[in-house]
Amino acid sequence: MFRTRALTHARARSAVVAALLVPLAACSASASPSTTADSKGTPKADDRPVTVTVTPAGQKVPAGEPVRVTAVGGRLTSVTVTDAEGHRLAGEVAADGRSWVSDRKAVPGAAYTVTTATRSAGGIARSTRAGFTTAPADKVNKVDWRPGTGTTVGVAQPVSLVFDHPVRNRAEVEKQLRITTSNNTEGSWGWIRDWSGRDRVDWRPKEYWKPGTEVTLDADLNGTESGPDGGWFVRDYSTTFTVGDQQIVKVDLDRHQLTLIRDGRTIRNIPVSGGTPGGDKRSWRGTAVLMAKEGTINMNSETVGLGNAYDKMVDHSMRLTWSGMYAHAAPWNARWFGNSNQSSGCIGMSDADAAWFYGQVRPGDPFEITGKDTKGAVEPGNGFGAWNLSWAEWQEKSALR
Repeated sequence: MFRTRALTHARARSAVVAALLVPLAACSASASPSTTADSKGTPKADDRPVTVTVTPAGQKVPAGEPVRVTAVGGRLTSVTVTDAEGHRLAGEVAADGRSWVSDRKAVPGAAYTVTTATRSAGGIARSTRAGFTTAPADKVNKVDWRPGTGTTVGVAQPVSLVFDHPVRNRAEVEKQLRITTSNNTEGSWGWIRDWSGRDRVDWRPKEYWKPGTEVTLDADLNGTESGPDGGWFVRDYSTTFTVGDQQIVKVDLDRHQLTLIRDGRTIRNIPVSGGTPGGDKRSWRGTAVLMAKEGTINMNSETVGLGNAYDKMVDHSMRLTWSGMYAHAAPWNARWFGNSNQSSGCIGMSDADAAWFYGQVRPGDPFEITGKDTKGAVEPGNGFGAWNLSWAEWQEKSALR
């Protein structure tokens, strides 16, 4: 009897252990990414792992496309895309949890890691990791931009970007350019040919800037292709500047007089001599924007196609065009100031007047030049001549019109 009872108890303990093992096995399966099975051994659809697809995929894939992540059989709860330097491509999971697209494009010559978190229809959480690399750029397009960061400029200063190589994908490039102002200034981009022959895009306001306006350029070009023969942009560009007082320089070549007007008030009239009438030595008319204050420089007529007419050091030089028109001191022309136009195209004045005027103006100040006998209006690419186009004409130069 004792042996019989012992056997009965042993069988009872075995039955209890077996009964306990069944629910424990089921719990362990549901906590893992693997599927469970019904009574016939078929996985339950709600517990199947989420299938995640990342594009692009592979090694040395073409750059210039957003990263896309899709989920089938569940929802994406988060997506993180980082390059080898730890920089992240931002993006947002769609409302239905089925997709994610990066805000920026994959850039050339980079290695990306994509980490995702998902939840299946049955509530199972899971993470995955994938990676890909992009092909390096075969040609890099660089940008020279104005004005510089932290500068204070005049009311006619445009934002100007000049490209090393041709830009054929102009609309795509223009989409990456953003101007932010402190007072919602209206303006437009316009594509022009720079005096150097290179492609260039400028942003000018509809009217002169309001004094005190704070301006920021964000050119998110990294990962954008210029098009045939242009190569890739491999960095972003930005600049922030402030608009100073409203200063307008009016140059009347018929009266041989320059007038500085600040905030609507005449500050000073200066007698000048402009370009000699009747030939290549005439001055330009229209609105020319002060590009730079270059101080004392060597001026050589051969560099502007005027033969060997002059080669001298010139003080208080203020550049107005790429083609070589300046305002500057010209003491050798003293007898003509206020009387006649006898220069080689520049606006000359006395040493004393030039020194004073040089100290008053800043890059971005407009020179509004009038006169009957000139070479014509300053072209948009010859310095900052965009102001010589009407607002409608300028808007037509945008690639997004």
